Amino acid sequence: MPRPDPAQPTPASHPLAGKALADEVTAGVRAALRAWAFEPHLVSVLASGDPASRVYVDSKARRAQRLGVQFSVRDLGDAPTQAALHRTLDDLSADDTVHGVVLELPLAPGLDADAALLRLPARKDIEGLSPANLALIAAGRESEALLPPTPRSVRFLLRSALGDDLRGRRVAVIGPGRTVGRPLTFMLNNRGVTVTLCNEHTRDLGAVLAPQDAVVVAVGRAGLLRAQHVQGHHVVIDAGINVQPGGVVGDAQADLPVQAQTPVPGGVGPLTSALMYQNLVRAVKLQRGEPVE
Repeated sequence: MPRPDPAQPTPASHPLAGKALADEVTAGVRAALRAWAFEPHLVSVLASGDPASRVYVDSKARRAQRLGVQFSVRDLGDAPTQAALHRTLDDLSADDTVHGVVLELPLAPGLDADAALLRLPARKDIEGLSPANLALIAAGRESEALLPPTPRSVRFLLRSALGDDLRGRRVAVIGPGRTVGRPLTFMLNNRGVTVTLCNEHTRDLGAVLAPQDAVVVAVGRAGLLRAQHVQGHHVVIDAGINVQPGGVVGDAQADLPVQAQTPVPGGVGPLTSALMYQNLVRAVKLQRGEPVE
């Protein structure tokens, strides 16, 4: 992708919305669901008072109703014990009527997410965050894993903006969190991307980002990425979600002077939700011993 002439005015960003891609994915999910004589059952487990998690759960419930998926929530309250969380996950894992489980992160303070995720069978781990699924991704064996939907959504959007072949592209990922940044780093590397992993403490962030083709931000801090950090040729994928009195905002300031930027809401979110239900279809097929792509 050619770099802009620094003497020319910086281009205004155009929105990189996820709805069109989400609609394509959803059409495939609907077709798969119509072929079955039962409704798959998806369960979200809430083990914190995190407001962003509740936003995600509400979104999942609405989409499940539209698709014809049975959806339920196990809400353990704002301060559950580790033992109570483990019992819930063990029960759901052993329940043959439950086809997929989502453990909503972050957990309440003091709870161990790693220990909890070990209780989930890989083929019921719809968010793709269990150690087994993450290990397959890190090993470059994505075809055998359930991929985390948010990082996969980011990769879809990057391919939409930069072209399907991402080999040789340079992408900075701000935020090494387990739900987005860490798996995304491996998933981009599996596609031949040169990845620069940053965090909210990275010094001289603008200089670090300048040579990148794209910037992905997923920290959970509103306004972290600002105009002084970006260049006109950048594609910005904002995977942050921050619940504020005026609504939900991302980690990047809106309308940055870049080539393209995902809006919040309406960017990563719709596609992530669609891909999560695609994971549910894949999980059911794996559990039934059916072939998957």
